[in-house]
Amino acid sequence: MLLRLLLLGGALGVAAEQAAPLAFTMLQLTRVYMGNSMFRGNASLNGQLSHVLEGNNVTQVLPLESPDAWAQRREVVIDYLKTFRQLVQIFNKERPIKFTQHLRCHLGCRLYPNGTTQSFYEVTLNRTAFLSFHVPNATWERRWPGDLPVAIFAQEQLMKYPITTQDLQYFLNTTCVSLLQTQSARTGKVSGRSHTPLVLGLVLGSLVLLGMALGIFLCTGGSC
Repeated sequence: MLLRLLLLGGALGVAAEQAAPLAFTMLQLTRVYMGNSMFRGNASLNGQLSHVLEGNNVTQVLPLESPDAWAQRREVVIDYLKTFRQLVQIFNKERPIKFTQHLRCHLGCRLYPNGTTQSFYEVTLNRTAFLSFHVPNATWERRWPGDLPVAIFAQEQLMKYPITTQDLQYFLNTTCVSLLQTQSARTGKVSGRSHTPLVLGLVLGSLVLLGMALGIFLCTGGSC
C-alpha cells in the first residue's frame, strides 16, 4: 500500500509539472520623488532570470546575445531611461510633487500544454490597480476605483499611439507567444534567438511608463 501511494504521489507530481505553463514575464518598478526617478525590474523566461534593470543599468543575466549585440541593445534602453528621467524633472518644475509615486508594470504571456495562451499587462499606482491592457482588442482599461482624472488622462494618452496599442498587442499576443512556442519545441532550453522580444519588451514597458508619467505630472494639482 505504501509503495502504491509513493508511486501515485510521484505520478501526480510529474503530471503537475508537465501541466505547468511556459511563461515569459517582466516586472518594472519606477519610484518618483521630488523630480527624481529610480528604476528597478527584471525579465524571466520560463522561470529563469534573463535581464535585470537597476537604476540606469540593464544587465543580461542569460547569454542570449553576443557581447557586441547586447551592448547595442542595452544602449537603447539606457537612452530611454535617461530621457524619461529628464522629462520627469521638467514636469516636476511645472507641477512640483512632494510625495512619492510608485508605478508597477507587470506584463508577459503564458503557453499552456493544450496550446492555449494568455497575455497580460497590468499597471498599479501606489499599490492600487491603475490600468490594464486588454490584449484581444488592444485597449487600455481603467482599474482605479472611481473617476480619477489622472487615470482618465493616462488612458486617453496611451490609446493615442500605435507603440502603446497595436505594437504592444503584437508583442504580447504574437512575439511573446512565439518565443514560448520556440522554447517548447526546444524542450525548455533557452535559445539564442530569444533576445529580440526580451529587449523589445523592456523598451515597450518603458514607453508605457512614459504615458503614466505624463498623466501623473500633467494632472496632479490641476484638471486634465
